[in-house]
Amino acid sequence: MTTTVQSPPDTAKAPERGASSLVDAVFRAREISIAGALVLLILGTYLANPLFLSDQGIKDLLLNASILVLLAVGQSAVVITRNIDLSVGSVVGLSAFACGKFVAGTDHGVLTVMLLGIAIGVVCGLVSGALVSFGGVPALVVTLGMLYIIQGVDYWWAQGEQISASEVPEAVLGLGSGSVLGVPYLPLIALVLLAATAYFLRSYRSGRELYAIGSSPEAARLAGIPIRRRVLAAYAFSGAVAGFAGALWLARFGTVVADNAHGWELTVVSAVVVGGVAITGGTGTVWGAALGALLLTTIGSVLVVLKVDSFWQGAITGALLLLAISVDRIVNLRMTAALRKRNARHDHGA
Repeated sequence: MTTTVQSPPDTAKAPERGASSLVDAVFRAREISIAGALVLLILGTYLANPLFLSDQGIKDLLLNASILVLLAVGQSAVVITRNIDLSVGSVVGLSAFACGKFVAGTDHGVLTVMLLGIAIGVVCGLVSGALVSFGGVPALVVTLGMLYIIQGVDYWWAQGEQISASEVPEAVLGLGSGSVLGVPYLPLIALVLLAATAYFLRSYRSGRELYAIGSSPEAARLAGIPIRRRVLAAYAFSGAVAGFAGALWLARFGTVVADNAHGWELTVVSAVVVGGVAITGGTGTVWGAALGALLLTTIGSVLVVLKVDSFWQGAITGALLLLAISVDRIVNLRMTAALRKRNARHDHGA
């Protein structure tokens, strides 16, 4: 007679699956709530001024959000690892001016300009990433220092010079003003990068390891994850995106000066955190960060349409940032308590 022995269920992984599903549910709800707030904001503004959702109004809204969405995507990769990059705005300014200087009075093509912007951003990102990951210097100190260094280099190089749109090749300007089927190129570029980054973070091991590093660096180290290389890669990616955004800034506006995107660092961080990427790392998605960027951009456009003092945009952004951090803290505390109770019931039942 043959006896079949059934192996016990893998109870060790049950709490992990429960924790993962609970975290996913919380942050899906966060993203849905942001999308809902965005829809209500747009609808309310449309009722007050129907021109807000005219063809040109929608196009302007998408164009204004594109570069911030790109920067939020790059910043997310860094914040997920429990770090921060405050130099992205300066990188945008340096890249935009460098690309403008490079193409002024020439017939250089779009691809050359984009590659130059990305190369500048990668170099800046690698310097910051090396100091953080291999030098052990706190990310806040490194990237704040890089912010001022890059700004100084940019001002020294520019010497008050301005690159005007008349000096930029038509092919480059066409990237910023052109469209396909009525949709501008810039939002489409942002959407492609957003989708590709989201897929990488979710589907590739090296992408998932960024979340592991942010959740618990010590556990990630014990699991054999190359923390230094992953953090360095995250900074290089953030820098590359910022450099790319600088080249797109040139294409979008044509006229560039040394202080383009000045002060955008905190706006980018705010967009990421408001979008549900925890400032303590390990949770959140680039989709949420993009929604946060779109929300902040829409608020700015709404204030202009309603003729409200621009001062309130900064005040509202700061309030949303504080609210998002407070919500993250409350959610984390409640989630930790819920998981402890669940694990205690599971152990008791076992």
